[in-house]
Amino acid sequence: MQLVLISGLSGSGKSVALNVMEDCGHYVVDNLPSALLPQLVTHLRGAGYQRIAVAVDVRSGASIAALPKQVETLRGMVEDVRFLFLDARDETLIARFSETRRRHPLGGECSTLDEAIAREREALALISELGQRLDTSELSANTLRNWVKNFMELEAGSQISLLFQSFGFKHGIPLDADLVFDVRCLPNPHYDPLLRPLTGRDQPVIDFLEKVPEVGRMVDDIYGFVASWLPAYVNDNRSYLTIAIGCTGGQHRSVYVAEQLASHFRENARVLVRHRSFKT
Repeated sequence: MQLVLISGLSGSGKSVALNVMEDCGHYVVDNLPSALLPQLVTHLRGAGYQRIAVAVDVRSGASIAALPKQVETLRGMVEDVRFLFLDARDETLIARFSETRRRHPLGGECSTLDEAIAREREALALISELGQRLDTSELSANTLRNWVKNFMELEAGSQISLLFQSFGFKHGIPLDADLVFDVRCLPNPHYDPLLRPLTGRDQPVIDFLEKVPEVGRMVDDIYGFVASWLPAYVNDNRSYLTIAIGCTGGQHRSVYVAEQLASHFRENARVLVRHRSFKT
C-alpha cells in the first residue's frame, strides 16, 4: 500500500496536488482529522485500496498537532508513506486569496488575512519538517502538477532523495531549501549577447562555463560539502534534502551547477532537478 499525506498553508496548492493524486488513481480524502488516519488506512486496506492520498491541514483544528505521532504510527502500518508539505511566501498567499476572494480557514471578523496566515504558519511549523517541502510561490498550476508527478515517480525505500534546485536571487530564496549555495561570483554568460537567451542546459553555455577553472572548483567544493554531510542528514532520519543553487537570474550559472551536481550524485542517491526561473 502507498499512502501520500499532503499538508501545507492554505492557498499553497493543496487542491492541485490532490487532483494530481486522484488522476494518478489514488483514493483521495480531503480534510481528515489526523487521529482518524490509522482507522482510514485499516478500512481502505480491507476494502482493497492500494493507493491513498489524504490532505491534513489546519482545517482539522487542534488535532493537527498530533500529526507527527500519527505519521510514525502509519510508517509501521504502511510500507510506502510519503509526506508533501506545500508552502508559499506571505505575499503570494495574500495575492491568491485576493484573486479567489475566498475566506481563510483561520480568518474572521476579528483578524486580518495577514494575521490568519501568521497563525496558520505557526500552527504548522513542526508539520513542515515531516517530509518533502515545496515552495509554490513562483509556480503555475501546471508546473506544480508536473513537480508533484515527479515527487510520486521516486521509488520507495530508505535511500535519501536529493533535490537540486536552481533559482534567481532577484526572485528570492526558495522557502523549501535546506542548503543554499551562492554562485553569483562565477563569470556570467548573461553578458554575452549570444548566450543571453540560452540556459545552463544549452551546450554553448556549458562550453563557456567549463572553460573557467573557478566553475569546476565551485562544483567540486559544493559536491564535497554535501557528500561529506550527507550521512549526518541520513542519520537524522531525513527522507529528502533540498539543495538550492542561486545566481542572479537563475538561468545560466545556477542551472549549470545544479545539473552538474545532480549528475555526480545519481549513482548513490535518488535525484530530482528543478529549475525555478524557466520552464523545462
